[in-house]
Formats: sequence, structure tokens, C-alpha cells
Amino acid sequence: MKNEVYYLLTHKQLNRFITISSVIDGNITIAKAASDLGLSERQIKRLKKGVIEFGPSFLIHKNKGRSPKHSIPTSTAEKIVALKQSDLYINANFLHFKELLEERENIKISYSALHSLISKHGILSPKKHRKPKLHHRRKRRSKEGDLLQIDATPFEWFGGNKKFNLHGSIDDATGKITGLYMSNNECMQGYFEVLRQTLSNHGAPVSIYADRHAIFRSTKADKLSVEDQLAGKVANDTQFGRAMKEFGINIIAARSPQAKGKIERLWATLQSRLTVALKIAGITTIAQANEFLPSFIASFNKKFAVVPADHISAYRPVSDSSLITHALCVKQTRIIDNGCIFSFYNKHFQVLSESNIPAKAAIDVLVSPAFGVKASYKGVVYEVVPFIKPKKQLSADTKKKSSTPYSPPDDHYFKHGKALWDTLSFDESNLDILQMLEDIFLKKYA
Repeated sequence: MKNEVYYLLTHKQLNRFITISSVIDGNITIAKAASDLGLSERQIKRLKKGVIEFGPSFLIHKNKGRSPKHSIPTSTAEKIVALKQSDLYINANFLHFKELLEERENIKISYSALHSLISKHGILSPKKHRKPKLHHRRKRRSKEGDLLQIDATPFEWFGGNKKFNLHGSIDDATGKITGLYMSNNECMQGYFEVLRQTLSNHGAPVSIYADRHAIFRSTKADKLSVEDQLAGKVANDTQFGRAMKEFGINIIAARSPQAKGKIERLWATLQSRLTVALKIAGITTIAQANEFLPSFIASFNKKFAVVPADHISAYRPVSDSSLITHALCVKQTRIIDNGCIFSFYNKHFQVLSESNIPAKAAIDVLVSPAFGVKASYKGVVYEVVPFIKPKKQLSADTKKKSSTPYSPPDDHYFKHGKALWDTLSFDESNLDILQMLEDIFLKKYA
């Protein structure tokens, strides 16, 4: 038994045993032993007493072979590894996975312990870590609402190979997401919906920081010569730019993605976290995602938003919801005839107006998936109805074959986003008008 104890001793413990044995035999003094082992004389006396009473086993630590009280139970460790390898959590980065374990699985574990555990099993974080580049970082704006960064990104949000575009905006001072909206492609309606969420929930910001996309800025703006600019020529506002002017919001055009780094970093975060959140919620369609995004925004802001340097908000409240609706739309000028009828996109509409609008008057035609088509004259908005002009009867030999009825595709706005809007002011079965709205709002931009 005594020989077996010797095999359990480490080299350091064996050296101590030999030295203490020399002290017990009287071959060396306590002072000499303390000097050789780097211990105090009091420790040498304690070890001498223990070896005399219990033998060499006294030098073995009493916790040898025991699991630490704070160690992770084997069953819990195996469960954590299995969960990380499951289809539900496999794409979550380590920090996000730690949060999900606490929120959904009621497992509390430190980040360092989790990192050590799953790394030991050969599981790598799906988030790529690149060597940071040194660059000048612009300071945050001091006031909330002073500057919003806005953009869209294509990504496989539901897995697979099909990409969908997520439009979003983030406050520069706080890092709060003010709006998110998903669609099949980057489109004007996506940005209008992001601004609608921002205006309704926060107010009108002072300015927004966007890229030089054709939705925000006319492509002719960079083609004006110095002579044209000196002569006072300017490029016409886009529909988005016109809407921002109505709210007094300034658009700042960025010259590189790095200039609007906050929203670019936001996309990297959402591509890691939102995809996992959508999978956990069982969401696989755009309509479901847009219903889920408001709750995701609230939890995201609660976790990641920071306090601004200045507590005074720069947002300007917009209390009239109809003002938001009638601004975030397409507006074009048309001339009305004697019967209050105007033409728009090769279709005719009649203004429902109790007060007479003079003939040949210029009106603004308002078009939006939120309300369909309306007309505005001198600041008053009127309802309109489709008007079909009588056609001349054609002879039998000149009649054309009836065309195939239009059937909206699966990605049509009124198939994946209709629930977000109120009932239209005209019959929704009018397929020509649905096709017109699709052409205006959901077209792909080069």
C-alpha cells in the first residue's frame, strides 16, 4: 500500500517527502529544509507532523480525483454540445448561443466556460473574425434623432440559396434600430416602410445618411457640369427625396460603405442573430418576417442600444398619421378635365369631389400600396375611383383575341405584405391597378 502511494506522488511532492524524511531522521535542520523547498519553517513543521502521523499520503491534496464544485455537470455539458450541433443553434455565434441557452434552455454558463467547452469538441464559431484594421472612427452624434443611417442588404434570411432584401435604419447616437422591412428586392416601398416605422414610433430625424442609390438621389446629379450648376440647374428630386423634403429631413450622400459603418456592422450582426431568431420562431416567408420584426427590434434595442451624450432628443414628433401616409407615396402632376377625370399610367380615374375642381387644373396624383390612388388639390386630398371610358365598337374582323387575365406572381406586394395596410379605397380585384402599383413600388433598381 505504501509503495502504491509513492506512485501517486508528483515529482514535486516526492521531492518534499524526501526532504521532510531527512528532517525526521535528523539529517538536515528545519531551516535548511525550508530554504531548499522555498517554504516557511512553520510549513516544514506542519509537513513533518503530517508525514509522521499519516505517511506520504499527507502530501497529496485532498481534492485530488474530485470534481470541482463549480464544474459543469457531465450531463449538462453533453446537452450543451448537442444543442450547439443541432440545426436550431448551429448558426448562432458563441455569445448569441450563450444568451439563447439562458433564455430558452434555462442553462446559465459563463462565456469563457462555454467557449472552452464547445471549442474542445471541435466546434468553431460561424462568425468570421478578421484582423482589425486601424482607421479613424467618427464620433457618435450627441443627440438621438440627429442622424439616421439607412441601407438595405441581400441575404439568405431563411436559409437555402434564395436571397431577400432587408431594409433598415439605425440611429447614430444610440445604435437603436428605428425600422426594418423585408422584401424580395431593394425597392422604394421598402425604404418608405422603414421611414413610416421611424416617423410613427420616434418622429422625424434631422438628417439621414444613405448611399448614392437611385432611390435616394437622381442619377443625373453627378452629370451636371460646373457651368450648369453656376446657371442654377439642379437635378430633380427622386420620390424619396421629395418625401424627405416634406418632413424637413436632410439627405446626406455617402461616398463609400465605410462612411456609414454603423449600419454596415448592423447587417453583420443581423445576419448572425436574425437568421437564428427566424429559425427558432419557425418563420419562412416575408409576410411572417415583417410581422415578427417589430418585436425583434424591441428586444435588440433593449440589449444593444446606448445612452446618448445629450439627453435632449432631436426627433420632431409627427402626430398626424395621415400626413405620414400621404407623404410616403409617389406623387406626380396631372391635368384634370371637365369631368374631374385624369389619366395615369394609361388608366383613367375620376375624383370624388363635392367641391368643384376647375377644369384644366393641375392636381397631384398620390399612389401608394397603403391607400391605392388619391388626388390632391391645394393641400386637400380627395378619393378617386377607376373610370372606364366607353370604347368604340369594333367590327368582327378587327376584334382582337382576348388576352390572358393577369395573375400577380407569388412575390407580388399584395401577396406578401397586404396585411400591413388598410383596405384600399377601390375594388382590389382591379388587376390593372395592382399591376400598376407593382411596377411603381416593387421594381428592381439597377
